Amino acid sequence: MSLIGHFAERRGYFLVSACVLVLDQVTKVAVHAWLRPRGSVSVIPGFFNLAYSRNRGGLFGYFSTLDDPWRFLLLLLFPVVAIVLIAVFLAKTDEPDRSTLFGLALILGGATGNLVDRVVRGEVVDFLDVYASWQPLESWLLNVFGTAHWPTFNIADSAIVVGACLLVLDILRPTPKPAPGK
Repeated sequence: MSLIGHFAERRGYFLVSACVLVLDQVTKVAVHAWLRPRGSVSVIPGFFNLAYSRNRGGLFGYFSTLDDPWRFLLLLLFPVVAIVLIAVFLAKTDEPDRSTLFGLALILGGATGNLVDRVVRGEVVDFLDVYASWQPLESWLLNVFGTAHWPTFNIADSAIVVGACLLVLDILRPTPKPAPGK
């Protein structure tokens, strides 16, 4: 089957990626306009805020202190390569597992959303702020992780994490055994 034929078969997954990208960018524009001037807004007290921030680095702020142009190239080159590889794989694969394909579609949309931020803004807009203030949980998190506050993230990051979890679950899920005689 040609690449175009495969793409046509997988268009639903590319539509998922496009929806993630659009939702990510729309929320970032809205957050920039509405939340940036207001500061943090409590949604679930003691657990979840909307808080505007910008991340010059990669995951959890890694590489944020790296000097330009190296930081920009590193955080631009790797995502571009990953996006191209995932898109080609999604278009060409004969993989039948829908959760694998859906996971890849989520990662593709999320990676593209954060790449758009880096190209347009030079950094990624984050706004989802999760933390624990309930004393027993906060103490446990501080003991185990050294913090009870998760780094601020966005829709694209969420899609990447959910997509990666789907891929891990697919790897860990037992493969069904063929029926006897087959």
